[in-house]
Amino acid sequence: MTTSEGPVDGGSWMRSLEQRVRVLEDHNAIMRLMYSYGPSVDSGLAAVVAGLWTEDGVYDVDTGRMDGRHEIANMVRTHPHQGFIQHGCGHVMSPAHITVDGDTAVAVCHTQLILRLPDGSGYQVSRVTANRWELIRTVDGWRVTSRTSRILDGQEESRAILASAFDPADDGVR
Repeated sequence: MTTSEGPVDGGSWMRSLEQRVRVLEDHNAIMRLMYSYGPSVDSGLAAVVAGLWTEDGVYDVDTGRMDGRHEIANMVRTHPHQGFIQHGCGHVMSPAHITVDGDTAVAVCHTQLILRLPDGSGYQVSRVTANRWELIRTVDGWRVTSRTSRILDGQEESRAILASAFDPADDGVR
């Protein structure tokens, strides 16, 4: 077998292809996990939301920190979140920049919380945040070990979260 770089050993080519397919499968699984957050939190499925994290996972938002699945599930059940759901809301996520490193991964993205206006005439963006998701491969698939979310209000910490996705030498695979 040959490539643009010359002859290639069939075994090394197959290993390279297997690695590339695994990375694609990992990216897909991580995206499915992350993108299930919005629909599950907006529909009030507290156990589904909490199940995205490891048992001792952390969700660190600028409005408070939740340690473990129990606290994450309680966030969905309590006010003001239930008020958001009852009046109409959407947690919308941008495509994520994902870097897989063996059995761990980091994903960086934006999210928006969109709320229905009190008079029902439309919607407005309530907040836009920078998010860093740290994930681990478990026997049950990928799970979140830590998610840090900071509102994009000009603070350095928010910009640093977004910038953490970009390492000039990073090709998305380690």
